[in-house]
Amino acid sequence: MSDEQLSYLELLARGAAAEAYDRPALLARASGAGPGALAALEHAKQLALRVRAELEGRRRREAELSALFETAHDLAGLRDLDAVLRAIVQRARSLLGTEVAYLSLNDPAAGDTYMRVTEGSVSARFQQLRLGMGEGLGGLVAQTARPYVTESYFDDERFRHTRTIDSGVRDEGLVAILGVPLTLGSQVIGVLFAADRRARVFEREQVALLGSFAAHAAVAIDTANLLAETRSALAELERANEIIRAHSGVIERASEVHDRLTELVLRGGGVHDVAAALSEVLGGTVGFTEGPLPGAAHGDGRAVRHGDDWVAAVSAGGEVLGALVLRGHPDLDPVDRRTLERAAMVTSLLLLARRSAGEAEQRVRGELLDDLLDAPERDRRLLRERAARLRADFDAPHVVLAARIDRSAPGTHERDVPERDMRGRDATAREATGRRARGGDVTGCDGVPPDSVLPGDTAVRESADRQRLWSAASHLAATRHGLASARDGGTVLLLPLKSGDTAAGLARHAAKHLGGALREPVTVGASSPVDAPAARPGAISPAYAEARRCLEALRLLGRSGEGAAAQDLGFLGLLLADSRDIAGFVDRTIGQVVAYDRRRGTDLLRTLDAYFASGMSPVRTKDELHVHVNTVAQRLERIARLLGPDWQSPARALEVQLALRLHFMSAAVAR
Repeated sequence: MSDEQLSYLELLARGAAAEAYDRPALLARASGAGPGALAALEHAKQLALRVRAELEGRRRREAELSALFETAHDLAGLRDLDAVLRAIVQRARSLLGTEVAYLSLNDPAAGDTYMRVTEGSVSARFQQLRLGMGEGLGGLVAQTARPYVTESYFDDERFRHTRTIDSGVRDEGLVAILGVPLTLGSQVIGVLFAADRRARVFEREQVALLGSFAAHAAVAIDTANLLAETRSALAELERANEIIRAHSGVIERASEVHDRLTELVLRGGGVHDVAAALSEVLGGTVGFTEGPLPGAAHGDGRAVRHGDDWVAAVSAGGEVLGALVLRGHPDLDPVDRRTLERAAMVTSLLLLARRSAGEAEQRVRGELLDDLLDAPERDRRLLRERAARLRADFDAPHVVLAARIDRSAPGTHERDVPERDMRGRDATAREATGRRARGGDVTGCDGVPPDSVLPGDTAVRESADRQRLWSAASHLAATRHGLASARDGGTVLLLPLKSGDTAAGLARHAAKHLGGALREPVTVGASSPVDAPAARPGAISPAYAEARRCLEALRLLGRSGEGAAAQDLGFLGLLLADSRDIAGFVDRTIGQVVAYDRRRGTDLLRTLDAYFASGMSPVRTKDELHVHVNTVAQRLERIARLLGPDWQSPARALEVQLALRLHFMSAAVAR
């Protein structure tokens, strides 16, 4: 073997670049080697290059297998689904050396596949893509469960190109794309991609490598999902166990009364079920009454006789919820009396459970409304599902209401303040002492200690007011299938518009309902209707701002304790409303005059304009119009019949003049 041929072995040993293998032949040719020697060198060169290619292929396969093994090992150690998905995409990009890698997951409910994780992506539009089955390269992979590869996506006619997908891919600048399915058995759960922003040929080995990696990734995803489901199930079991432990004492006490009452508690029976079971046990007629306790009954739970009846108070924490009354049974032995008392205790537990469920629903409604106000760009499908669980129809028009208790309303004096706020510290102390003597709670009916709600303790009283207002508003929202939340020192409500309802009418109804429930003046401002919150969740926050502006305007106008929308406030409503309904304002203010002129061919609008321009003087008006003063008087009488007798009062006159200006401006623009 010549020295030149030995040089090829040296090149192989040090892993030289391919172009270095031309040097020995060039040196031999320069030194005058003959054709035979040159041919032998060329043959040695080709052999050396084949050996080099084989060695590089083996090294590459070893590296790929090592990376695949490491990836499988890493994925097996991950437990969080998000961490698994990020690791999959990052390793895929690293293995294939691409500029971008990403992963989409199938959505069986929507029938498409959506972008879940990206690595190396810079386009927000691309990161939010959803591909229908069969659309684009990814949709075709998800539909057929086969890998697809393209050197130049936009020039490839095999794929169904859509404007949305192509716009996203173009924003990201992708050209060459490889996609392989993530499969579990025969089910495709997503697609794993590797892509470059330049034309590139993905070799068969690279396609196979990404496919092998996708198989490991699919198993890792399934494992993470199963683990998450297991954790969720364990958490549910733990919560159920806590509930069982918390109620075990209640169940034991109820079992001492009667097995029938225990069964009612376990299966979630109601108050009337308890009354029916007790009627059967005691052989009489038992009913549940609300309100003040009859006769000498008191709230300590003991049964007392009232005429021919027996009464047992249903109470909890010092609060009387009602009473169980056994009618027409004057003779009751001690055992049956104890049974009646135990039944009253079980009834109180059932009522408290119902109240707790109601309060939990109120909190859920408030949280959904807070999300609409603070994070409207969340998953709209999730918002719709949460609304459906609360029986709220977000596809119907809704109105946002801002409500606040306002003791500055006319006619609101100290007598309007709840009695426990006005009795003074001595009376409150006496009441607390009496409650302690009876073994009762000294907490007020709304959970605030009475002596913390005294005159002068403004902060505590305002906090109690907000709590009471939220509670009443939540009840109103629940009955109308809407939402309510405490916010900005008051309460915000989102209520649906029923057939025939208006925003102003809903505001007046809410002010009357809440004020009556709280025995306090409640001012309510309404927004313009929001057509469909499900389609426009971002419109709720501006609508709330409009409702608050309307609320503040009512208070500044001295109309505290009322409810109104922008349309009730005349020209001020134009300034408050987010939607400038100029045509609606003109129609509400002078619409009847416009319609009269149109029907009769008269000129009342021009008369109005001249009348105001002449300082509301009929004499100067007749000179402006070149008519007799009696004609002016007759026209003004007609206008008064159309607009009402107070149309010349300062406030109405200002609105009429503004409406005239807007009407004439609109007519000029139309011409």
